[in-house]
Amino acid sequence: MGRRKGRQKCTDDGDVNTLLPDDLSPEEHQELENIRRRKQELLDDIQRLKNEIAEVTSEIENLGSTEEKKNMQRNKQVAMGRKKFNMDPKKGIQFLKENDLLKNTSDDIAQFLYKGEGLNKTAIGDYLGERDDLNLQVLHDFVELHEFTDLNLVQALRQFLWSFRLPGEAQKIDRMMEAFAARYCQCNPGVFQSTDTCYILSFAIIMLNTSLHNPNVKDKPAVERFISMNRELLRNLYDSIKNEPFKIPEDDGNDLTHTFFNPDREGWLLKLGELPSPPCPPGGRVKTWKRRWFILTDNCLYYFEYTTDKEPRGIIPLENLSIREVEDKKPNCFELYIPDNKDQVIKACKTEADGRVVEGNHTFYRISAPTSEEMDVWMNSIKAAISRDPFYEMLAARKKKVSSMKRH
Repeated sequence: MGRRKGRQKCTDDGDVNTLLPDDLSPEEHQELENIRRRKQELLDDIQRLKNEIAEVTSEIENLGSTEEKKNMQRNKQVAMGRKKFNMDPKKGIQFLKENDLLKNTSDDIAQFLYKGEGLNKTAIGDYLGERDDLNLQVLHDFVELHEFTDLNLVQALRQFLWSFRLPGEAQKIDRMMEAFAARYCQCNPGVFQSTDTCYILSFAIIMLNTSLHNPNVKDKPAVERFISMNRELLRNLYDSIKNEPFKIPEDDGNDLTHTFFNPDREGWLLKLGELPSPPCPPGGRVKTWKRRWFILTDNCLYYFEYTTDKEPRGIIPLENLSIREVEDKKPNCFELYIPDNKDQVIKACKTEADGRVVEGNHTFYRISAPTSEEMDVWMNSIKAAISRDPFYEMLAARKKKVSSMKRH
């Protein structure tokens, strides 16, 4: 059978399409045209998708580049602000605020100075010592960022003076040491009779450090001279002790000093206590958290108001108690409780404000540790100190049985 000749046709887009012979039926011609049209539509769709992909890719690249540029610009401005601060603290702070790198609050500025990244310690000291209202508030917030609890005065001063360098002006030093003394007494209540005593002694320590370690001071003071220079302060301390002696208990063979000489563990914890609340209905109580010094020894948990107290505010015998971690608004909480008897009061005692020793009324003792690590250590130490008395458990079971029979 011979082949029928076809003919070629050049389309608008330059493609050369070979047509079938002229004797195709109208239906065949229509089908062919439909195929060609569909092919062109597909090619157009493909090209449109390529264009869209290219456009999105370009936008992503530009976006990443823009964010990177913004971060680079911000880092440059922060570095510039630090340099300006080191040359002129006030201008540096103003530059950082104007460029939205620092909030216009004393707290944010204090945080910036406390972190001290790339900042000159002398510049920090100069700024903190200024007497403008903003600078004074920044100084207050800056000192509040320091934690002096349980540190002696020299240790606290070492920590404080490491975060900046004391300025040369006496008035600036005066303001800064007043703020330090107030914060130290806040963190360690009862150590000094007043912040003035803490302030004077702190100043004396700084002067001693300068005299002993400044190479320009040739005449190094001896200890006798230091005592002589602070004779008035020491005289006030002497008069205070003379007028009000320490309360030292008689040694009757049960001196608590021996009890607490070598404890299993000791430290500051928060204890959930109860106070009467007049607005509440009769018997209503309000929960309050109190900071107490805890000592674990001889299978008992003792707590004190101050580390200098000779007698504990409360004693919690650990016999037959259990301990567990609990969820509370305060972090790192655990509690002591009587297992299988949530209504029974724990046998414990406490000292009231008027000196009376009374039985505790707690069905549990809830305690908060400063960190999760300390909570774990305290819980493990207390678990090891809890003792079991099988007779107590037998008696508790019998009481529970009798109480159940009475109800029925």
